[in-house]
Parts: sequence; structure tokens; C-alpha cells
Amino acid sequence: YAVLGVDESATDAEIKKAYRRLSVKHHPDKGGDTAAFKELTSAYEVLSDGERRALYD
Repeated sequence: YAVLGVDESATDAEIKKAYRRLSVKHHPDKGGDTAAFKELTSAYEVLSDGERRALYD
């Protein structure tokens, strides 16, 4: 949640919006940090999947 800057009560739409905003900022093709982009992607993959999110919570 901290990686994406959202609360634990965030909706799927809020998580997706935060991921898109941050992925543009950190995308390697846009001059961003590769490690930060991978961390964002990993966090989004967990939080966007209902089962994985429930396990994480």
C-alpha cells in the first residue's frame, strides 16, 4: 500500500489510478528508475488480484 501511496481501504479503481500515475513517472523508457518501477508493478499485481490482496491483508 505504501509503495502505491494508497490506504488499505482503497478501492480497485483508486489502486489502478495510483499505479498508472506512478508507473508513468518511474517507467524506465521515460527516464525513471527501473527498480522503483519493478517494485510498483509487483505491488500492483498483488493488490489488483482479490485473492492475493486478501492473503496480503
